[in-house]
Amino acid sequence: MIDNEAVVPRLSVAQDGVQLLPLLTKLMRAIAAPAAVAVLLLAASRAYDRTAIPATLWVNGEPQAVRTHATTVGALLEQQGLRLTPADVVWPAPETPLTPGSQIAVEQARPVTVRVRDRVLTIQTRAASPEDILAEAGIHLGPQDVVLVDGESVKPTVSAGLSGERVLSSRGAGRPANGSLVRSLEVRRAASITMSDSGVESAFFSTAPTVGEALLQAGLQVYLGDRVFPDLGTPLVPGMSVHIVRAVPVEIQVDSRVIRVRTQAGTVGEALAREGIALMSQDYSEPSPDTAVSDSMIIRVVRQRQEFAIEQEPIAYSTVWQPDPGMEIDQRRVLHPGEEGLTKRRIRVLIRDGAEVERQTLDEWAALQPKNQVFAYGTQVVIRELQTPQGTVQYWRKIRMLATSYTAATSGKARNHPQFGITRVGWIARTGIVAVDPTVVNLRTRVYVPGYGIGDVGDTGGAIKGRRIDLCYDEDELILWKKWVDIYLLAPAPPPDQIRYIIPDWPVEKSR
Repeated sequence: MIDNEAVVPRLSVAQDGVQLLPLLTKLMRAIAAPAAVAVLLLAASRAYDRTAIPATLWVNGEPQAVRTHATTVGALLEQQGLRLTPADVVWPAPETPLTPGSQIAVEQARPVTVRVRDRVLTIQTRAASPEDILAEAGIHLGPQDVVLVDGESVKPTVSAGLSGERVLSSRGAGRPANGSLVRSLEVRRAASITMSDSGVESAFFSTAPTVGEALLQAGLQVYLGDRVFPDLGTPLVPGMSVHIVRAVPVEIQVDSRVIRVRTQAGTVGEALAREGIALMSQDYSEPSPDTAVSDSMIIRVVRQRQEFAIEQEPIAYSTVWQPDPGMEIDQRRVLHPGEEGLTKRRIRVLIRDGAEVERQTLDEWAALQPKNQVFAYGTQVVIRELQTPQGTVQYWRKIRMLATSYTAATSGKARNHPQFGITRVGWIARTGIVAVDPTVVNLRTRVYVPGYGIGDVGDTGGAIKGRRIDLCYDEDELILWKKWVDIYLLAPAPPPDQIRYIIPDWPVEKSR
């Protein structure tokens, strides 16, 4: 290290022998020709150089080999253009005579900017470590203060000073790792903060410039919706009290969306209002709007509305039959075509979250009355003759029917059944008895069935309905039937009041 007592002001040193070369040059120019002058100058220069002494000049730790005719340290420094300030150090002293191989060291001071809060000062210093620079500036560190060297925080070795303040104890401990010299220092004074976080009290120190950064340094996360007093951008000052009122996290389900927010609202209705969610008309929330908000509450908004609609439904017309004695039996014609009517209903439809949940009929009326279909049917009975294998027969009606066949054994009763083999009218089942639907053909009517012969209607059957006829056979003579045939009702015709003029039109024969 350089002796601190060797600091000197600006030097003014005489340089012996420095004027010799210029004098010789002038003399030679006066007495010689140009060519001779050049030779003499070269010889004089070489002789002059041989008289210079070698020395090593160290400037801020960097060595430089020099040759000089200076006789003192100060003369050499002035010859090299080194201008010193009161903070610079020279060793040995400027007045020290030079000898061949002299070692001269110069340590120059440099400007360092020091910032403490709003105070900024620039000092000239030769100190390399932050601690020495702060000591020269008369700045001491508090228990929680932070030092930034050229914008980066450092953690120097510390110990307690006599006053209880924090001091930097190891020289060079704060010097940047790359060995570069310190250009600026910033001391961030730690402020004591009293914290109330939703009623929980605590205290800490912080060097942050604002309330928000202090909370971040302390690991206190502030959510959107939390309220901080004073606000996050407020400059931090010692002894400040900070209060945090935490917002409550809630989930709002509305309009097919899920909104997760933190809210300061006291009730469900207030929470919805803060999020710009309005309950319109018949909308409602679960829980209800006056319910107190709780932590992690789920609020569901149900969108409900009612619509009114007019429904219409046709009214079927009726068929009216009118006898016409001028037409033969089983003939018919349309007197008036039927027209459907129209029923209208006013409906209230309740829609909840886009889906229909209820439909109610408010009123109903016949907007159009139906008109009956009117048929005329013939009542005139005409006796005709038919040639059969059994001879000529007379008939008064012909009906197309689906014919099947059966015996007593296939009629559905066991042989030990009291009614086994007994027909509907009490006859013994045998060939020549037929079963029909009594609403189509009266019991005890004589009929002629082509391929079967003459039979008497004496039986019925559960499956024999409408235009069907079942032909009975003796058990040992059964012939299976299932075909459509013309059935002839033999004369004489029954009295008019016993004739069924309108008979069913089913089953329907498939096209032949």
